[in-house]
Amino acid sequence: MSKTVIEEKTFKKINFSERGLAKGDYENCTFVNCVFSNIDLSNNNFLECEFNGCNLSMSEMAKTAFRNIKFKECKLLGLHFENCNKFLFSVEFENCVLNLSSFYKLGIKKTKYINCSLQEVDFTECDLSGSIFDNCDLTRARFERTVLEKVDFRTSYNYSIDPELNRIKNAKFSIVGIIGLLDKYDIEVE
Repeated sequence: MSKTVIEEKTFKKINFSERGLAKGDYENCTFVNCVFSNIDLSNNNFLECEFNGCNLSMSEMAKTAFRNIKFKECKLLGLHFENCNKFLFSVEFENCVLNLSSFYKLGIKKTKYINCSLQEVDFTECDLSGSIFDNCDLTRARFERTVLEKVDFRTSYNYSIDPELNRIKNAKFSIVGIIGLLDKYDIEVE
């Protein structure tokens, strides 16, 4: 059975939590102020799509493909991105809330996180090389055995990163943010 292909369509103010989303390939589509919370998005393919002002919180995403996807002003609570199709996985986030989400073991190089809340997000064993965290709240975000080479954290805050457990070569931090690299030593910096 072949999948439905939906191209260059705009979906506005649709509550997919109530009516469901047809399984298929969505190419160059835009979703505006749509609700996808708590639904099964598994096995759907999204290519070159934008999600603006959408709520995808707690959605199931097993083998979902996200390729060149932009999320703007979206609520993405508790999502398990590690369950997505890893082939050509590519996303960027602007003004989004991703609290309690997980990117465990994903290779997400050069990803942009702009003005995002990333509280308690799991980046364990991720490859974030060359990514940008611009003005992001990383309170209790988890970085363990994570590749953070050339990552820009200069404008972000509330992070705690152990340089001994992560690869941070050529990562960029602000003077104020350096404290987040010393947390494990339980010292006071004045």
